[in-house]
Amino acid sequence: MNTPCRLRRVAWTWAVAAAVQVPCLAAVVPGEEPEAAAVGHRGPAVAAGESGPARHLGPLLEGFDTGAALELLTFVDGFYRSPGNPGYDATLDRVHGRLVAAGFGEREGFELEWIETDLRGRAWTPEAGRLEALVPGGEPVVLHAFEDSRGVDRCLLPQYAPAADVQGEVVFEEADVRPGTILVSRANLGSRRVAQLKTEGAVAVICSGIAHFTRDPSGGDAHLDAIQFRSVSRRVRLPVGQISPRSHDRLEALAREHEGLRLRFSAEVSWREGPMRTLVARVLGSERPEQAVVVASHVQEPGAGDNASGVAGLCQVAETLARAADRPRPARTLVFLWGDEMRQSSIFLEFTKREIIAGISADMLGQSRAATGAVCLLERSPDPGALDTLPPDRHTPWGAGKVTEEDLVPNGLALVGRLALADVGTRVGGWETSENPWEGGSDHDVFLARGIPGILIWHFTDFTYHTSLDRLERIDGEELRRTSCAVLATALCVADLRRSDLARLEATNALERELRVGAALEASRPDVAKRWREWCRGVDQWLAATCVDRDE
Repeated sequence: MNTPCRLRRVAWTWAVAAAVQVPCLAAVVPGEEPEAAAVGHRGPAVAAGESGPARHLGPLLEGFDTGAALELLTFVDGFYRSPGNPGYDATLDRVHGRLVAAGFGEREGFELEWIETDLRGRAWTPEAGRLEALVPGGEPVVLHAFEDSRGVDRCLLPQYAPAADVQGEVVFEEADVRPGTILVSRANLGSRRVAQLKTEGAVAVICSGIAHFTRDPSGGDAHLDAIQFRSVSRRVRLPVGQISPRSHDRLEALAREHEGLRLRFSAEVSWREGPMRTLVARVLGSERPEQAVVVASHVQEPGAGDNASGVAGLCQVAETLARAADRPRPARTLVFLWGDEMRQSSIFLEFTKREIIAGISADMLGQSRAATGAVCLLERSPDPGALDTLPPDRHTPWGAGKVTEEDLVPNGLALVGRLALADVGTRVGGWETSENPWEGGSDHDVFLARGIPGILIWHFTDFTYHTSLDRLERIDGEELRRTSCAVLATALCVADLRRSDLARLEATNALERELRVGAALEASRPDVAKRWREWCRGVDQWLAATCVDRDE
């Protein structure tokens, strides 16, 4: 997703029940230890029952092989995955092999396909990097180094950074840059500014900025070791690097001790030609194969949570579905996508002849709550809460997206997703999840831009997000199982929505209408109350229209 922003908000907690519950106000501030939360979904209540997503969950949760998912996740995390590079392709090949072994491409109704398109530039891989301070009369002080793309410090090189082998005197202010110097900045400078600094004589630019929410949730200082994952323009010709705030502090201390301190920075990168590959797996619908629900999980980016966990979780639930030989296929076709974030969905939509009913972005599915501070989070389609955000809603530190009234096209996809999260929580004896209005930044936006309902299921606020700290030790296998199964239960419910599901879904919609209208009137916003009434009326209509046996 794109670079996040924004501020602290207030969270409300609801128990999962058949009626609206009294809210419990609990402050959640990024970077601080969260208060003990009620085990349940933070959001509108849902109607109790075993229909809707619940009727799909039993076999998914029981059949999900957590060990196999973690094995795949570990393999994927071993690569810095940039679009079209060897790690990206190795990941797709491994997923393809797993799906074939489960029956895709072999069994009737389980299809597997590659789509190859123009990569639009060469694929990039960081092979090695090293930054060291050259202390006069002493041994070099290594600040960060990695020898292959599996290395802990692989984010030292921003994506698309050029190769480098330079030395120069360190300066810490842009105004002090002169020919032959290396600038070390606490700000993350954009590609245009980097190009200007090259003309001013800098031989390299090193940055140490991290997001404002990148704060150790335990109250410790682990975040000071975070190297921000970033990208630069392919046209950048000046060596660039990223370091941690702790390394920046250490450099400043060394510079105070040694006047004229010099740095040495080396970077080995490789570029290659090739196509952009997107992997498509399909479970053909038994009644309406020409209609489809799509679940997309992106491969690129170097994190274990983002998004090796999404790749592995989605692959595992697809395998689980394929291996359930006695389970009837859903009425509509179910599509699984793996590729380059957002581009994969655009590519698929350009190639498919099917009518797409809904799109789900499966991103960052396995973060440990204890290790990252993140909870499983549902981001809804643009609804009245995105236009006027009133309690109980709140935005994440990502920040609100730009929404107009014309963007509010009622659908029940988020409602189904909310039910799926609650239903998983019920089956496992309690699970902390949450939701927020639409903010944007992943594959769901591609579907929304084409008038197709879209939601995002992920984990946030994760203090390791887009940093070198996003590695295997912060993954929770049980969280991966729960989230992945909730994603597929959402997709299966929409793909196979029956009249027997409608009563529970409509009752849940009625609970939301009561909650939202009440909150709007409490805030003296009758206009928002009207908007929510219209939205919920439209949701009921969408649910009825999406029901596959409504005419029987």
